[in-house]
Amino acid sequence: MDLVIRDAQVMDGTGHPAYRADIGVHEGRIATIHREDGARGNRDRRPTGHRHTLDAQGLALAPGFIDMHAHSDLALLRDPAHTAKAAQGVTLEVIGQDGLSYAPVDDRTLAQVRQAITGWNGDGADIDFTWRTVGGYLDALDTAHGGHGIAVNAAYLIPQGTVRMYAVGWDDRPATPAELARMKQLVAEGMREGAVGMSSGLTYTPGMYADDSELTALCEVVAAHKGYYCPHHRSYGAGALQAYEEMVNLTRTARCPLHLAHATMNFGVNKGKAPDLLALLDDALARGADITLDTYPYTPGCTTLVAMLPSWASEGGPDAILARLKDEGTAERIRHHMEVIGADGCHGVPIEWDTIEISGVSDPGLASCVGKTIQQSADARGEEPWVTARRLLIADRLGSTILQHVGHEENVRAIMRHRVHTGGSDGILQGFKPHPRAYGTFPQYLGRYARELGVMSVEETVAHLTSRPAARLRLPDRGLVREGYRADLVLFDPETVAAGSTFKAPRTLPTGIPHVLIDGRFVMRDGRRTDVLAGRAVRRTP
Repeated sequence: MDLVIRDAQVMDGTGHPAYRADIGVHEGRIATIHREDGARGNRDRRPTGHRHTLDAQGLALAPGFIDMHAHSDLALLRDPAHTAKAAQGVTLEVIGQDGLSYAPVDDRTLAQVRQAITGWNGDGADIDFTWRTVGGYLDALDTAHGGHGIAVNAAYLIPQGTVRMYAVGWDDRPATPAELARMKQLVAEGMREGAVGMSSGLTYTPGMYADDSELTALCEVVAAHKGYYCPHHRSYGAGALQAYEEMVNLTRTARCPLHLAHATMNFGVNKGKAPDLLALLDDALARGADITLDTYPYTPGCTTLVAMLPSWASEGGPDAILARLKDEGTAERIRHHMEVIGADGCHGVPIEWDTIEISGVSDPGLASCVGKTIQQSADARGEEPWVTARRLLIADRLGSTILQHVGHEENVRAIMRHRVHTGGSDGILQGFKPHPRAYGTFPQYLGRYARELGVMSVEETVAHLTSRPAARLRLPDRGLVREGYRADLVLFDPETVAAGSTFKAPRTLPTGIPHVLIDGRFVMRDGRRTDVLAGRAVRRTP
């Protein structure tokens, strides 16, 4: 054995009660499991002949956590340590989310998407964009950091908004037959090159300009390649239930598995309405639908300030948006739509500026805005909040990120209990004051929601974070503590595990997670990041 982990409290990913065992690891896989209770189906003797031993007394051993909704598309290439995720016990992230990422692209599309999601990932000036295809991007992950790879494993979703940007542009109109054929070709190529599915951001332009028939046609391609569809659907506010139902019906028609991104019910109109969503999903599941979802264990959301604009104001792309904001008449139309009517970018709800907190800016000269709501900054200047927001959008060239304080705790807890729930951080790592979920999602589930609040048992919580997402991703050898499975493992203290990150100190690392292994190699040991780069691109299983 390369490593023997002695006396671990094994939470194996099934949700069943923990058991004590010695685990033998060899050549990156779990070679032996010796249970102290002598249960059948495991080796009847302790693993011997090992090079290293880890005493796990008092620690739980679980499969590595899978972040089903991550925005580390450039962070994995930029930061070899990537401690924000490694320290949480995350061993696999699913990137390419919300319909906007960096492959497939041509030169024009790459420049546009880099500007469009600067608030998520930075402008990428420090990245060598050598790729243009999905396969090329996955290869770049494999060969990052001098050929050593990346900090944690990564799977990729084809971003439908980027595909539309590539084939159609930024126009708010139906795709022509030729454009639709090109989008289907791009999706098929990406799936063949290893993507696990397709994402959408249907409150983000230009992906939101796609109608249901277009989305259905693309989902049929995804389904033919045994992938899944992961939409950020058209509303999490007014009309949220109808937006969820639209995705259920669309994927039923396409015969495509559905994974609902950051599935929650936000804004005042949805307070206490999680049971309505769960009833909708239970009915679809009872009729044979293949549905899963992910959530983060916090109430505020996080996105970009420009995403709050009405979609008509975003037609044509970033340069067109800035031109409209600079025009007095058009800017007044935008304000009226946002404050009075309720923009589709703000989920059909009139914006409340005291819920919009600036969490990051691209221009360091605007740092004084960070940590304040738009309303607070406006009051300090003695002006209307739209004047403040408009000035910031222009000055920061649309690069500002926000926290949106519109969630409901009872909805968060109800949805995370559901049998098809998985964990996803939706963690944006950019900005001076990012959402603490980027650094704290997984210990927050284990510490606050499992141990402190008892929303689920710790064992069941582990299942939500491991085997369920592995099943959605169709990974045959991850997500469980089983002989022959990959030794992607996390050891944590069930009595002390907790998120260190807070809204005031969002980059604080968690406590109670001393050891994390990927392919049997320590990426975290004794609470410290090692120099190991064991992560690789995880391509779709044929």
